[in-house]
Amino acid sequence: MTDRSGIFAGDDPFAIARAWLAEAEKSEINDPTAIALSTVDADGLPNARMVLLKAIEDAAFVFYTNYGSAKAREIEGAGKAAFVMHWKSLRRQIRVRGLTEREDGPRADEYFASRSLKSRLGAWASRQSEPLESRAALMAEVARLTARLGTHPPRPPFWGGFRIVPLEIEFWADGAFRLHDRFVWRRDASGEAWTVTRLSP
Repeated sequence: MTDRSGIFAGDDPFAIARAWLAEAEKSEINDPTAIALSTVDADGLPNARMVLLKAIEDAAFVFYTNYGSAKAREIEGAGKAAFVMHWKSLRRQIRVRGLTEREDGPRADEYFASRSLKSRLGAWASRQSEPLESRAALMAEVARLTARLGTHPPRPPFWGGFRIVPLEIEFWADGAFRLHDRFVWRRDASGEAWTVTRLSP
C-alpha cells in the first residue's frame, strides 16, 4: 500500500493523467499537451523532441507524425519510446515509458480530418526530417498539392499515429524544499495489474 491521496488518488493511472491534463489546460499558457518524446536510433543514441499528445486512451497515449520522420523510424526500429509532460504552471510532470504500435486506421483518419486545411496540405508537402532546399521550395510544393488535392485532401499514406502502451508511468509533483512527491506505476509486458510505489525525491 502507498499513502496516495489528493491529486495522486485513484486506481487508474490514465484517469489521473487525464485529470492532470484537464487542470493544465486551464492554467498552462501554451501547448498544455506538449510532450518531450524520446527515442533511440539503431546505434542506441538517444533522441528527443517536442510533439503534441493528441489522446489519453484507456490503455495508451497517442500522438501523430510523418512515418518517414526520424522519430517514426526510430520508434519502429526499437518498438519502444518514452516521454515526459511538464507543466510549469502546476509544478507537475508525468513520465511514461512503454511499447509502441501504429494508430493507422479510422482514428487516424478522423484526427487528420479535424486539422485545418493548411495543416493537412502541409502534412502532404513535408518530407519530415529530410533535407530541404529552401522554404520557398516547401511553399511551392504546398501550392502544387493544393491545386492537386483541393479542399478535402485524404490522410497521406505516410502519415498517422503511434500509441505508446506504458509499462511505467510516474506522477511527480513539486514539494517544498525539493522534497517532491513521486509515485510510479509499473507492470510487465503481459499487462498484469499495476504496482504503485512511492519514490524518494
